[in-house]
Amino acid sequence: MINYNTKGTCSRSISFEIIDGTLHDVKFVGGCPGNLIAIGRLVESMDARKAAGILRGVKCGNRPTSCGDQLAQAILSNI
Repeated sequence: MINYNTKGTCSRSISFEIIDGTLHDVKFVGGCPGNLIAIGRLVESMDARKAAGILRGVKCGNRPTSCGDQLAQAILSNI
């Protein structure tokens, strides 16, 4: 299990697994529960690089990052 402490978002951390290049069990701690559960379900069993490519650079309002962008950064730092 990979644990990543987020920066600049309402969520505090993300945990997930990468098995054979695919994402599994993505869970956020803190943040907007409905949206973050949805992100976890949408990327389940998705190619990790593809998910990172989709989520990278997404901003939350005026913030320079988002929970999705933080997941992308976490994935890219662990593949």
